[in-house]
Amino acid sequence: MHIGELAERTGLSLRTIRHYDEIGILTPTGRTQGGFRLYTAEDESRLLLIRRMKPLGYSLEETGQLLELIDALAEHPDDEDLQNRLDLFRSEASDRRDKLRAQLDAADEFLDQLRRR
Repeated sequence: MHIGELAERTGLSLRTIRHYDEIGILTPTGRTQGGFRLYTAEDESRLLLIRRMKPLGYSLEETGQLLELIDALAEHPDDEDLQNRLDLFRSEASDRRDKLRAQLDAADEFLDQLRRR
């Protein structure tokens, strides 16, 4: 698919997708003869993973580290060190989600207080 379709399907801007290409965390699978970026369903899945990390406060550097780890695991699925590193990411993501959930609970309490006034 072309970048426009990928942007539409993921809800991200063309500029964001191009930026991710420039910094190396989402490289298009191919290019047309005219130089237009081409993406696959796997690229879309990778982009959605990147997008889902943002609300948890992951930096682009951390995002790149996780993607490198995922790529390494695809090549070496039985590597225990890689699996342990992924487990650490999972644990950290869970902690970040719990903190975000606590913030949302506090925001809901605040909104309830405002509604009662």
